[in-house]
Amino acid sequence: MSYEALMLFKLYLITAPVLFVIGIYAIIVTRNIISMIIGLEIMTKGVTILLAAAGFFNGRPHLMEPLIITMIVIEVVILMIAAGYIINIAKKHNSLDVENIKNIKG
Repeated sequence: MSYEALMLFKLYLITAPVLFVIGIYAIIVTRNIISMIIGLEIMTKGVTILLAAAGFFNGRPHLMEPLIITMIVIEVVILMIAAGYIINIAKKHNSLDVENIKNIKG
């Protein structure tokens, strides 16, 4: 492995946990549902970068590609389902604040 490749791998190993921590922070601190979904997306991007770096480090990125593509597809499906729920909550409660919609029934 060349020096440039090793430095790039170290950059990936630094970037992935940073993105994951930013996503966790966005989920914990915010009270807006849309911001929580964005935090979840940032977390999954960090995991995707970590998977790509692991495939690169092993010298077999072709083994990680199907897993990364599957993860992206699942991420998009979760995002679309969450968007549907967010639209329904906004119509019903006129708010996206978590505190205002805690007592959702039915």
